[in-house]
Amino acid sequence: MRTPEQLRTHVRRLHREQTEAESLLWQQLGANRFGGTKFRRQHPIGNHIVDFCYLRHRLVIEIDGGQHAEEVEKDAARTARLEAHGFRVIRFWNNEVLRNLEGVLTSIAESLQPSESDQAEEAESQR
Repeated sequence: MRTPEQLRTHVRRLHREQTEAESLLWQQLGANRFGGTKFRRQHPIGNHIVDFCYLRHRLVIEIDGGQHAEEVEKDAARTARLEAHGFRVIRFWNNEVLRNLEGVLTSIAESLQPSESDQAEEAESQR
């Protein structure tokens, strides 16, 4: 398990070495530019550092490069650990972000909309 200082060092390195797709998406999500949401990039959750995170909605966005095609089981285990922390995880391929940014942003916006079960739960809690 990484120490907090190791995590901070790794986060700083990831900020400097972000991929083109991560940089492009961050231009849209950062500084509350995406509908006033406060996304974080390269955010530690447990012993993981996720690409993007919106804490209020407990949403993690991962941008996967080609190496992830061979790491399906590893990514599934990582997703399961993040879900165990209460996060929803959505994944996009680098080329998806680079070639269809609008579609990616639409998917992210849709994932931020409350589901019918969330709305029913909210209504029930207000009674």
